[in-house]
Amino acid sequence: MELDKIRGLSDEELKSEEAKAAEQLFRIKFAKSLGKVDGLKNLRTLKLDIARIKTIARERELAAAKGAK
Repeated sequence: MELDKIRGLSDEELKSEEAKAAEQLFRIKFAKSLGKVDGLKNLRTLKLDIARIKTIARERELAAAKGAK
C-alpha cells in the first residue's frame, strides 16, 4: 500500500487495514511453518505496510496531543 493512500484513510480505516495486514502476515507465517512457500514474497510488503500504518497513526496522535496543548 502506498503512503499517500494510507494518509488518506481515517483512523478507523487505519485500524482495520492494520488488522487485515496482521492477519495476512500471521497466515503466511503459519503456512511457512508448515512448509508451504506460497506468498513468501508478501512477508516483507506486509511488514512494511504495518510499519507505515503504525507510523501514520502515531503521527496523528502526536499532532492531536500538540494541538491540545
